Amino acid sequence: MTETPHTSRPESTPTSLAQEPVFRADPFDDDKLKEECGIFGVHGQQDAANFVALGLHALQHRGQEAGGIVAHHPEHGFNNARRFGYVRDNFTSHSVMETLPGPVAIGHVRYSTAGSKGQTSIRDVQPFFGEFSMGGAAIAHNGNITNADALRRELTERGSIFQSSSDSECILHLMARSLQRTIPERMEDALRRVEGAFSVVAMTRTKLIGVRDPLGVRPLVLGKLGDGYALSSETCGLDIIGAEFVREIKPGEMVVITDNGVESSYPFRPQRPRFCIFEHVYFSRPDSILGGRSVYETREAIGRELAKENPVEADLVCPVPDSGTPAAIGFSLESGIPYAMGIIRNQYMGRTFIEPTEQIRNMGVRLKLNVNRALIKGKRVILVDDSVVRGTTSRKIKEMILDAGAKEVHFRIASPPTAWPCFYGVDTPQREKLLAATMSEDEMRQHLEVDSLKFISLDGLYRAVGEAEGRDPQHPQYCDACFSGEYPVKPTDMIEKGFEMKAAE
Repeated sequence: MTETPHTSRPESTPTSLAQEPVFRADPFDDDKLKEECGIFGVHGQQDAANFVALGLHALQHRGQEAGGIVAHHPEHGFNNARRFGYVRDNFTSHSVMETLPGPVAIGHVRYSTAGSKGQTSIRDVQPFFGEFSMGGAAIAHNGNITNADALRRELTERGSIFQSSSDSECILHLMARSLQRTIPERMEDALRRVEGAFSVVAMTRTKLIGVRDPLGVRPLVLGKLGDGYALSSETCGLDIIGAEFVREIKPGEMVVITDNGVESSYPFRPQRPRFCIFEHVYFSRPDSILGGRSVYETREAIGRELAKENPVEADLVCPVPDSGTPAAIGFSLESGIPYAMGIIRNQYMGRTFIEPTEQIRNMGVRLKLNVNRALIKGKRVILVDDSVVRGTTSRKIKEMILDAGAKEVHFRIASPPTAWPCFYGVDTPQREKLLAATMSEDEMRQHLEVDSLKFISLDGLYRAVGEAEGRDPQHPQYCDACFSGEYPVKPTDMIEKGFEMKAAE
């Protein structure tokens, strides 16, 4: 059912399971939450895969371990290419892109999913492809299916043979077993069985399909590209190919794009939307638009709110590059304390140190960041970062700032304490490894050994993203489970494994 579409053999295609390539996570990038996927699709353009490659390049921040593209040509059929590493290194050569002809294509970039232990098999790289009685279809998924284990057991007992460890493959198997006539109808049927978060782009020989789950946890937008259309996780993906942003795909909506245009339907039971609030804080690129609002402006507003809630006397406001920059600017503007680039990021530090020596490993953050000593020496410094996860990077940065001669170090964090894992498409550590799950704010300050540590409140974050009255505790407007422990969709698989939900208040 999940045979790989015909293509010339890529360098990374396994010849046997024993030889199958495996990607291991970057050991210097273990203290940030990772958005696991970016998805992109194009319909109605000659050599659509070239546009998809550009779109995936713009979405690279959403997944840097691997990427894949599937395209269809009326004469050559379905073809695919899947590779480890950056889009720019794998999908820019003529030798690869000429194997992906056709007017319809979809693509995917990924981090490893929860439970992969930092290793990614080439078999897990999307998009996935299936051959059905009415023709082939490919699918790429951003999010996480919270009942995937239960579905996999059921499907395996009924004879399904899985080719990957990815939860996304469940969707294809459910489609194969559906009794509906068309592929879009089979997809609707399959997704009604799925719990959790999903934004999906899929394709048939003639159609491009986009779907968001009823809560709209993960983003998906529609763009117009000449006589055709594009689907993207973020608007920055549309910008790079010169597509006009049309609108966001609505929670619970399915769009089917053909040569006749866009057809929209709502196949799921309506629910109150719960978009991921951390997209505003960190995941999305600052030049994207979410909910009709610039991500950059939202993050600047978060910084302003942070300064109002947690003022401190200091000489400089410095961002922790690069995600803390807009919030640091907002903090500076609100507080009147000068903004300065006290930490400089090495822009050419890629994911090349896969097996470093112990001596290089101990250098840690210094390989990526360096302190601007001339600015820092003798100053009281406010460091603005987007989050504190394990706290390991924060401690190292603090040490670098003090080594440069700073008098005081104050951390201001542009999100509330991350005390709960995410099960909706974010690679979050186990709860006991989250600093805020085991320590109070003051205990975290002592652990980091800084002069002060303050987080924006959950109400303050809601105000910054445009909810003037703050968070409605009865009907939260966003998914904020990583801060509140209130999960809008029960994490079925994790509960079966022993995860304890937060007790109702």
